Amino acid sequence: MQFEYFIAKKIYGGKQDGKNVSRPAIRIATIGITLGLAVMIVAVSVVVGFKQDIRDKVIGFTSEVRISNASDQRSVKEYNIQFHDSLKKVVESVPEVAHYQRYSQKNGMIKTNDNFQGMVLKGVGQEYDMSFYRSHLVAGKVPDFSDKESSKQILISQSMCDMLGLKLGDKVYTYYIEDNIRVRRFQIAGIFETHLSEYDKNFVLTDIYTVNQLNKWNDDQCSGVEISLKDFSMLNTGCTHLRKKINARSDNYGNYYSVSKITELTPQIFAWLGLLDMNVWIILGLMLAVAAFSMVSGLLIIILERTNMIGILKALGASNTQMRKVFLHFSVFVIGKGMIFGNVIGLGICLVQKYTGLIHLNPQNYYVDSVPIIMNIPLILLLNVGTFVISMVVLIAPSYMVSRILPAKSIRFE
Repeated sequence: MQFEYFIAKKIYGGKQDGKNVSRPAIRIATIGITLGLAVMIVAVSVVVGFKQDIRDKVIGFTSEVRISNASDQRSVKEYNIQFHDSLKKVVESVPEVAHYQRYSQKNGMIKTNDNFQGMVLKGVGQEYDMSFYRSHLVAGKVPDFSDKESSKQILISQSMCDMLGLKLGDKVYTYYIEDNIRVRRFQIAGIFETHLSEYDKNFVLTDIYTVNQLNKWNDDQCSGVEISLKDFSMLNTGCTHLRKKINARSDNYGNYYSVSKITELTPQIFAWLGLLDMNVWIILGLMLAVAAFSMVSGLLIIILERTNMIGILKALGASNTQMRKVFLHFSVFVIGKGMIFGNVIGLGICLVQKYTGLIHLNPQNYYVDSVPIIMNIPLILLLNVGTFVISMVVLIAPSYMVSRILPAKSIRFE
């Protein structure tokens, strides 16, 4: 067995006069590593989960990339584009595109006997991916919307139902004010709830046929085209490819196309999510500082307590380098034990929250009803490696303290 490893192991589990030596110092250092790593694992898992949950909800309403009328960026008026076969081929030719779907919108108002609420009536066709709404459905069903006929049904949010006192199966009147007031009656076929209040309180879904009729548009016209990408990491490249092929082109009605990505359509939400990364870095820095300080203080205590042993080993021929390696090996034992406990506690907390939703949040403030957890294994492995490497690096300087211990002086003291 290697000399440095053997001595380090004896120090770590050593006893003197029947009592454990430096157990408090070792215990404090172990706890520091344990708490630091556990907090970092939980913090990263929560932030990653929170960001992905909010991002997925925003994308569920609007998709990653949108093609719309260039004038639509500067006005609340309903503008349209023509979605013809040549445009379809262009979209399909972009390798990052996974799915595309039309939509049409009309600003209006829902009115009951006691209350009213402004809303955006969003019309979708049979090709529209409704899996997002199905996953957040709380009552009823998602209708089969068509672009050939009116379904006379709507999909509405729970928050809008609460504001207006509506329930599943109710028939509601919607009003659209232009030169004159136009009225449409719908039946509530399904109720969804995403807790993303900015969207829940505004959007009502129906078939694209009805919305196009309200807007007096032709069958090949729509407000825009939502494009889903194969992966969110392709957002910039996919948007760039679409812009090169579509931007500044015009349709047969003289309308110009414009391509926008989700981070441009909702900059305030993604800016807010970006700020969470800063919080994570602060937490990681603080926890690494706590772990490093615990290890440095623990190592110094062990070295001071083992001054006599260091002097004897030096007198027997051990070099300063060998003695430094002894205490660095000792540090590996402490750090390793702390990391094992840290992973067990951190991952345990994450698993409990992930599968039980034990810790609840106010959805009005956080857009989710419980703390979301996503355990990103590569990130957790990186945290482990980073904790170990940084802890060992900061111990290199304190380990040089053994070089200042002289055998002639240290052996005289017990």
